Amino acid sequence: MAVHYWTALFLLLSCLFSTSNASAGDADPDYRTCVSECEISGCVGQVCFPQCNSSSDGGPWYIQEPLYLQWKKWGCQGDCRYQCMVNRERERETLGQAPVKYHGKWPFKRVLGIQEPASVAFSVLNLAMHFHGWLSFFITLYYKLPLKQDKTAYYEYVGLWHIYGLLSMNSWFWSAVFHSRDVDLTERLDYSSAVAILGFSLILAILRTFDIRVEATRVMVSAPILAFVTTHILYINFYKLDYGWNMIVCVAMGVTQLFLWARWAAVSSHPSNWKLWVVVIAGGLAMLLEIYDFPPYEGYFDAHSIWHAATIPLTILWWSFIRDDAEFRTSSLLKKTKTKAK
Repeated sequence: MAVHYWTALFLLLSCLFSTSNASAGDADPDYRTCVSECEISGCVGQVCFPQCNSSSDGGPWYIQEPLYLQWKKWGCQGDCRYQCMVNRERERETLGQAPVKYHGKWPFKRVLGIQEPASVAFSVLNLAMHFHGWLSFFITLYYKLPLKQDKTAYYEYVGLWHIYGLLSMNSWFWSAVFHSRDVDLTERLDYSSAVAILGFSLILAILRTFDIRVEATRVMVSAPILAFVTTHILYINFYKLDYGWNMIVCVAMGVTQLFLWARWAAVSSHPSNWKLWVVVIAGGLAMLLEIYDFPPYEGYFDAHSIWHAATIPLTILWWSFIRDDAEFRTSSLLKKTKTKAK
């Protein structure tokens, strides 16, 4: 079951390619001077930002803009950095120089205040595909396949996949929020949700690939991993957001489950094994997009956003495999039940 393989990749890559605090762009003296002057004057050339010269409280509530207008705006520092970046990149383009990163990010063009519009759009599409896959899985189990007398499914991993679906949708939601506006809170929520789905995917990989169905054994396997993941999330949120350590944790969990699924695909006689191989191999190839990082085309489509786009069809195929697995296991269990009855 390669379902969590590429999702693990998403979380893994979120950790591996996290933004750093220093880049070539923000180290540029011209850029730094521009930002400093803007924060004092409130203007970059002919473009001025009223929030740079206003009080932090914004005045009485009745003269403030409604929230649906406020969310599109950035603070004084954010707008100054953006406009100075735009101007500096125009100058660099005129001189024939390649784009550079600013504060760990490529110079993206904003749309309605959204920082990385392409990544946001593809994150939302991934979320939608996970919702569609999870819903179709639910319909397959309870409306298309036979049920036990107590109206529960024969498939032994149904609860695990439901949790997986919810955690995946949560992760893509915070991915969309983080790419909309990269601030400390959204970064921590994105990282935390990524680590959560990675940890649960590892548990799911162990339980499914080793066909662990005894509840006591499941608890023994899951408890240490859940404890570690919970501790790690608390650590990066309330003690220190250590990018290096977070990367090690993500890599360890991601690589472990990758090998588990690959081993299972190699030895299993599952009728839909080809879907698992496609997801594993295609996910690995898509990973090259992150390794071969390049500036955003037309200010919108960088390697990371295209990688987000590549995971959309993999999500569809992965949930198709999960449905096939439910049908395969249900059919096998029914045959065993009929055999025993004879």
